[in-house]
Order: sequence, then structure tokens, then C-alpha cells
Amino acid sequence: MHIALVIYGSLDEVSGGFLYDRKLVELLRRRGHDVTIIPLPWRSYGRSLMDNGSRHLLDRMQDREFTVIVQDELIHPSVFQLNRRVRRVVQTPIVALIHLLRSSQQWPVWQQGFYRWVERRYLATVDGCIYANGHIADRVRALLGTLPPGAIAHPAGSHLHVALTPTQIVERAQRPGPLKIIFVGNLIPLKGLHLLLEVLQYVPATAWQLTVLGSVERDPVYVRQVRRHIAAKGWGEQVRLRGLLSQTEVGDCLAASHVFAMPSCPEGYSIAYQEALSHGLPVLAHA
Repeated sequence: MHIALVIYGSLDEVSGGFLYDRKLVELLRRRGHDVTIIPLPWRSYGRSLMDNGSRHLLDRMQDREFTVIVQDELIHPSVFQLNRRVRRVVQTPIVALIHLLRSSQQWPVWQQGFYRWVERRYLATVDGCIYANGHIADRVRALLGTLPPGAIAHPAGSHLHVALTPTQIVERAQRPGPLKIIFVGNLIPLKGLHLLLEVLQYVPATAWQLTVLGSVERDPVYVRQVRRHIAAKGWGEQVRLRGLLSQTEVGDCLAASHVFAMPSCPEGYSIAYQEALSHGLPVLAHA
């Protein structure tokens, strides 16, 4: 088969959803299938809606060589109308790969209603869905009142090598010094770094250190707010924003930490939590 995968950004991004997509592409190619990546630029939700009028994107999607078009559901604002235009020329099946519904997150009332409307319109244009887990399938059913045909395909384990033995994990926990906390996630409101910082203000600053791994480019306004909060609290020594790191470096940081904290809400299926547990770390998450 010749499969088109439509995503935002690049498969090289380190978040759990992109790791899932990357592993899917690797598997398909090992099985002998051709996979063409159609990348769309990261933009605001409003500007992404303008992609529906893109002639270039329409031409790419109408390529008759594609056996099936898989769209990471994250790109729904860019194609919720364009998919209908594609149908006028070709009948290539379109499949949504769903990690998390935007409308399942917490937003002001007017935004919540708009996001629900757009996602409903988008899901009405696809022939089937790949759900990252049963929880996501339940959310889609709640949004639509029915569940589109598809399959639940759970992420398959961690991609990081774990070199710690149970003895080393115990020794790490008993080392003197401040509690080493690690946060792994892109710096966007969904991941909840601001919530973690609010909690840490009640803990003596000498008792902890926080390492933050993840893109600082996705939401510049939010990142500026986080930096201002850190500066206002005088936490320049306690909080380190290290940006995107390689998989090896992420593994090293996890191995050197005492606890993993990422109070994201909602979270469909967090590979980051899974990786932290595989490194022997207790996980603090949003209830």
C-alpha cells in the first residue's frame, strides 16, 4: 500500500503522540508499505483553519497514488472542510489517528462549543478511526453520540533503554540532597507546568530542584508566562528549562531524578508516564 500520513510539524518531535506516529511509520515500512509524510506547519488554531482553502494541500491529498490517507487528528482544523473537497475528486479512504480530542480539554465556554463543532464536522469526513486507547474511543462516542468504525491500537511499550536495577533505584532514592523532580512535556497549558509551579511555592526552595524537558517553541505566550513566574519567585537555580533533548539525554535525566511530575489534564495515554515508571520513578499526575 501507499499510505499518506498528514501531521503537524515533524515526526522527529519527542512528544508521546509523535513517538506513536513515528513507530507506526517504522512498522509500516518494515512491512513493505510506502509511507509519504505530508507535514503542515505549526500555527495557531485560527490560522490553521485557513489551510482548508489551500490549493497545494488539496492537490497533495488528491494524489491518486495513495491507497489510504491517515490524518493525525491533531490536524483537524486544517482539513475539516478540505476533506470534503478531496472527496469530489478521489474516493481514497481517510482514517483519523486519534491521540486526544481538543474539545475534551478545558476551555472557556465559547471556545469549547466551537472546538466541539469543528471536531464533529471533521470526524464526519473520515471513513474510520484509530484510537490510541479505549478512553479516547469513549470520548469520541460521547462527542458524536456514536462510535465511528475503527480499531483501538495501544502504544507498545517504552522506547528508552532502562539501565537501572532495583538496587540502583533504591540507592538513588537514598542519596542526600534536594528532591530532584522531572517534567517531560512540551510547554503548553495542557501539560500543566504552571500547576506544578503553583504547588512548589508551598515547598521550601532549598528542598527541591525541577528539570523541565520539552519544546519551548509551541506556545511562546505560555512560555513567557512560565519564565516570568520563575523569575518572580527567584527560582533561577531551582528550575531549569532545558528544551528538547535527544532520547538518550531524556533517559539520562529520568535516571538521575527522584520523582516524575506532569499534571496534564486531560491525558489520553501518556507515554511519558510509562517511561518514568520504567525508570523506577513515582509519578505525580492530575487526578
